[in-house]
Amino acid sequence: MTLTTVPVIFDLDGTLVDPAGGITDGIAAALTELGLPVPGKARMDAMIGPKLSHSLTEIAGVPAEQLHAAITIYRAHYASTGIAQSRLYPGVRDLLESFTAAGRPVAVATQKPEGLARTVLEHHGIADHFGTIRGSAADETAGPGAAAPAGKAEIVAAALADLQAQSAGDLRHAVMVGDRAQDVAGAAANGMECIGVAWGFAPDGELHEAGAVEIVQTTTALHQTILRRDADGTAGRTAPHRAAAATAHVPRTESRSEVHTDGNV
Repeated sequence: MTLTTVPVIFDLDGTLVDPAGGITDGIAAALTELGLPVPGKARMDAMIGPKLSHSLTEIAGVPAEQLHAAITIYRAHYASTGIAQSRLYPGVRDLLESFTAAGRPVAVATQKPEGLARTVLEHHGIADHFGTIRGSAADETAGPGAAAPAGKAEIVAAALADLQAQSAGDLRHAVMVGDRAQDVAGAAANGMECIGVAWGFAPDGELHEAGAVEIVQTTTALHQTILRRDADGTAGRTAPHRAAAATAHVPRTESRSEVHTDGNV
């Protein structure tokens, strides 16, 4: 049997941390203050995960001239109230402690601004488990001709580069763990497979259709999947953009209300 240590790159919101209304309440506060309509729950939940500027313009319909104000109001609300509303998903702390004890290379790649992502992880006392924390640029309002914030593929690439610089395991076996289609796409763009988690914010079927190699229902199942990859030694990097070919055996994800999580927080 070949034994390897699979490096793991995690998404943040919807994967490690449940925003528990912190994100959507902040967006609603910004829209209300600007006199803009607040979308219904399904559309608000769809705004968790993608880049904030994209969600505000494409889902909430915020006009370009009000985008900067909306982000500023949201950030103030999130810093003062939203972070405290968030919580770790059941079993996440134990999972990360197990990975640290085993010497597993672990990173975060999120479209949340990098500094804010670190603040959230520090708030929950888990920042030290990660060899690197990578996120988007702080300014998401860059206009035409400006240096736009990195997308998910570039953020995942930066996390991989950091792990490589740390000589953190065999990155040929690295895997992404996330709850939305952009996590799968960001992994595939870097030749990685993505394990989807069913407790996040993806609508039914999204992870399956995006090409997640597997969808797990609990953190225990996620841990077992990673250990199986350690023991197998054959799961590795895929050709970029080919993850969708691995979906034939993947079950459809359940809705959030049907998912049973495990572990203690």
